[in-house]
Amino acid sequence: MSEKEKFELPADGALPPADVDPVELPENAFRELGADEEYRPLMHPARHYKEVTPYSVSMGIVMAIIFSAACAYLGLKIGQVFEAAIPIAIIAAGVGGLKKGNMLGQNVIIQSIGACSGVIVAGAIFTLPALYILQSTHPEITINFIEIFLSSLLGGVLGILFFIPFRKYFVKDMHGKYPFPEATATTQVLASGQAAAKTGGGGQAKLLVIAALIGGIYDYCIATFGLWAETITTTAYSWGQALADKFKFVFSSNTTAAVLGMGYIVGIRYSFMIFAGSIFVWWILVPLLGSYGAPEIQAMGADEIYKNYGRLIGIGGIAMAGIIGIIKSFPVIRQAIGLAGRELGGGASTAKKPVRWQMDISMKHITYFILIALVAVLVFFWVGVIHTFLQALIAWAVVTVIAFLFTTVAANAIAIVGSNPVSGMTLMTLIIASGVFVAIGLDGTSGMVSAMIVGGVVCTALSMAGGFVTDLKIGYWLGSTPKKQETWKFAGTLVSAATVGGVIMMLNHVYGFEGSSGLQAPQANAMAKVIEPMMTGEPTPWMLYIVGAILAVILNWLGVPALAFCMGMFLPLPLNTPLLIGGIISWLVANSSKDKDVCKARSDRGTLISSGLIAGGALFGVFAAITIMCGWKVPENGSEFIPQIVGVGAYAALIVYLYWHSCRVKKH
Repeated sequence: MSEKEKFELPADGALPPADVDPVELPENAFRELGADEEYRPLMHPARHYKEVTPYSVSMGIVMAIIFSAACAYLGLKIGQVFEAAIPIAIIAAGVGGLKKGNMLGQNVIIQSIGACSGVIVAGAIFTLPALYILQSTHPEITINFIEIFLSSLLGGVLGILFFIPFRKYFVKDMHGKYPFPEATATTQVLASGQAAAKTGGGGQAKLLVIAALIGGIYDYCIATFGLWAETITTTAYSWGQALADKFKFVFSSNTTAAVLGMGYIVGIRYSFMIFAGSIFVWWILVPLLGSYGAPEIQAMGADEIYKNYGRLIGIGGIAMAGIIGIIKSFPVIRQAIGLAGRELGGGASTAKKPVRWQMDISMKHITYFILIALVAVLVFFWVGVIHTFLQALIAWAVVTVIAFLFTTVAANAIAIVGSNPVSGMTLMTLIIASGVFVAIGLDGTSGMVSAMIVGGVVCTALSMAGGFVTDLKIGYWLGSTPKKQETWKFAGTLVSAATVGGVIMMLNHVYGFEGSSGLQAPQANAMAKVIEPMMTGEPTPWMLYIVGAILAVILNWLGVPALAFCMGMFLPLPLNTPLLIGGIISWLVANSSKDKDVCKARSDRGTLISSGLIAGGALFGVFAAITIMCGWKVPENGSEFIPQIVGVGAYAALIVYLYWHSCRVKKH
């Protein structure tokens, strides 16, 4: 039986009306399916729902503009872009609850368009502000709005188009195999909002709201008032500082609710792999280099050794893990290319029309759009950036190959841990591109500008691919039409690219990206520091990248997920520790009873609570950003004794809440 036949409307019209669709996600939403088992989303696959309407499109565009500005400011200030998808989903569900009718399909479109803000911002601010930073020492460098706008827009468009052929594999074929933490939290928000609108309340919606308030207020107290330390660390104590000075040994953990909730959804397996990569760097490599390295290395602090050596090994590992992933995904890539070829040749014209729930933009159209986008990128490089056709063609080839091949890597990372190592992949892209540019005579200031623009396109493409898999997974769980999500994603990309271009130029004019009074733009500063010496003939730490690549190959031979391990090496220890803590809580809850049904109910309840913690942390992160933008100064007391002790106590209370409240399910 074909998929369309499975979900066709009965001949007698016996299918119930849309207002009596299920109000809760099926129990098999987050687990692998049996051999003959099918997943049936909230919106029936054979029925048509309101999705793209003037309300949903305009609301989504407004969300994209607002959150692009907020994400850009906060990301340039602290180096972290908050997850815009979740607060947008909360707003959509809240406003939709005031309207009559089934708003779920429209809310998915609002979230999908609005979520372009976070991914476009991440792609832009991790790279393009480096042009302003380099301009301070190379005043001949010029920057204009069109360069920033087109870099973000074309990168976002490529990310959308390159990922669509892989949608079915990631969101349907791999159902239950990946945790999708951000998509899980957003789906729970939208589903609970729909349930509350239909029933006038609902136990799940109430539980989610309470957890969101607890997580949001908890994180807001840290981010805005500094009531306790956001990161607890051993260096805050005399004995811990002595360990750090003598042995370069440090232990630290982020204490926010959102990251703890993410760890719960990621689960024990992947969170342990990520943490293992982190402690390999922090508890083995850093102490080893700090004790037996060259004198200049021994003089560094643990954090400096991590940034200058351990993190670079992690970048090499991510790049090689990505290559390994590409090789393993080759059958999927070949299948997608083969489908496009058959459609272009007319071979797929007789195939049955897919059910609405699995309907993508046709591969024939995707192929045409990709060709148009690639031509636009080439013209942009040639006319607007490099001005020499051969050099522009080579830069175009670098972008095309890397952006396409690393699309699956970005999607994989988001599916596993909800965090895209896009800055690491972009840094590797810049290194490769810079090496190629120097070899063809494109160096100096022109080489710097070209490398950063190329990096901006790739970074935005990979960021979009990683973010888009979240949108489409949400749509899969809820029953949206993929074709409509894919089509209107371009509108969100356009307005987000225009907004972030203007915001970057404005923030540079007001604050700048250097000095004590400027915005820190940590990723862009790192990119500038890597590019400048390469373009001026200074040495590059190739050996560190090679060591990371060899490590990834060995991990793959041993059957260890190399991408997860190397992401742990690249991401800071304070973010990886709470992932493991959340994963341990998830395992304890799932094994808290001898009754499997009780354990399953408790685990699902914990997933809902964790989704609330993530949602609350993301939403109140926006409130914190607004508060800070209005001039509020956050106390700098994170390393003092009292905030550390209070932080340990507050975090312990949050852990107890997550475990205890998850286990409040008894056998009926």
